[in-house]
Amino acid sequence: MILYSLLSLSISLFSCSSSTDTVLPEVSPKVPSVQVNEVDYWLTNGAKNTFLQKQTGILTFGSTYNVYPSIEVDATQTYQTIDGFGFTLTGGSAQSINLLNTQKRKDLLQELFGKNDNSISISYLRISIGASDLNAAPFSYNDLAAGQTDVSLSQFSLNPDKNDLIPMLKEILAINPQMKIIATPWSPPTWMKDNNSFIGGSLKPEFYRVYANYFVKYIQKMKEEGIAITAITPQNEPLHPGNNPSMYMTALQQADFIKNYLGPAFANANLTTKIIIYDHNCNKPEYPLAILNDVGANPYVDGSAFHLYEGDISAMSTVHNAYPNKNLYFTEQYTGTSGTFDGDLKWHLKNVIIGSMRNWSKVAMEWNLANDANFRPFTPGGCSTCKGGLTINGSDSFERNVGYYIIAHASKFVPAGSVRIASNQTPNLNTVAFKTPTGKTVLIIENDGSANELFNIKSNGKWVTTAIDAGAVATFIW
Repeated sequence: MILYSLLSLSISLFSCSSSTDTVLPEVSPKVPSVQVNEVDYWLTNGAKNTFLQKQTGILTFGSTYNVYPSIEVDATQTYQTIDGFGFTLTGGSAQSINLLNTQKRKDLLQELFGKNDNSISISYLRISIGASDLNAAPFSYNDLAAGQTDVSLSQFSLNPDKNDLIPMLKEILAINPQMKIIATPWSPPTWMKDNNSFIGGSLKPEFYRVYANYFVKYIQKMKEEGIAITAITPQNEPLHPGNNPSMYMTALQQADFIKNYLGPAFANANLTTKIIIYDHNCNKPEYPLAILNDVGANPYVDGSAFHLYEGDISAMSTVHNAYPNKNLYFTEQYTGTSGTFDGDLKWHLKNVIIGSMRNWSKVAMEWNLANDANFRPFTPGGCSTCKGGLTINGSDSFERNVGYYIIAHASKFVPAGSVRIASNQTPNLNTVAFKTPTGKTVLIIENDGSANELFNIKSNGKWVTTAIDAGAVATFIW
């Protein structure tokens, strides 16, 4: 429901003289002014009949009083600068997208990463160093026969990713050369681990230096391919050793690795790639805080990364308040086969997009970008219920799933370099606002209630009145 302000037409009236000798001046009738739309907005609803659709009603700022609650946006209060929104481009995602025919695939990549009106303009990607559990099989870049080691890393090779992931990254960077990329390992080579397995185990202390050099070599080799790695995390989900692949790494181990090996190795190689710690759930803020409290590790750390399978998103603010000079990143949340479109749309917009941004995150990312209709590929023991942002059905068909719209409501309108600004919330309306580099104001609102909500958007002392349905999300821009 949208309230439109009424046009007031001023009509000039005149009285005719009774004298036939009087020549009346010619009066041009006033043409009604055309009302200009001042606020555009795009809507997705839980009923699955409106998908990132631009709305046609005219919204103009005014000052006529009403009793509706107001969402006030205040650009004078500024917070963090945004690096971007996106997905993990798993090896399986690249493999799945490559199932499309050449033209369909080309058009899709433009839609995802381009900057035209039909694009959603993804600006940040996460990739795995070696395999994630959404590859067809586990691998590292230095796999050896049992009992062998390679401390010089002479057999290091990116070949396992040269069929799908690396070529696709090159295409994406050709579309958007400013794309930022964070890379994280699920497991080091098994010969570096105390259980010689891709699943679980810990890094042997005697291989800390070798593993630090493994990161250096990875970043250098990717650069040779034309792919700049913006940041790394030392370990994906370090407190979840049951995945395939995975590795257990305590906060003390990660601090030791960073301060004595990884940080110095990056410095010696003159790498500008950022080191971001933790990369796990919001239920353990004490993990990144322990590393940041380490005076040797702290200088090498850019910030901390979080997921939200456990805990509360406010944990990000807990870390920010302790170390306001360190950055925060929200790097993963999946939508699963048991979820519903309406339920996932509400929860993820409230927590992943709005929640992470209101708690100082510079990025918000969903999990895998794409997989096939059977949720493949995944490793033996890997995630068989992870639903991609896209489902690739064949060579000429794909579906946009709820994850696509979760990210698109931010990525399409909030480019890298935008700054979060203040916006209040109501009991049912969750909000976050930004000022873009070109001076536009963007406001994302999720209606978490059970009924249509009528409200004002207030800015600079004036307001527009509008409404969104229960469970819907809207992005406003002016």
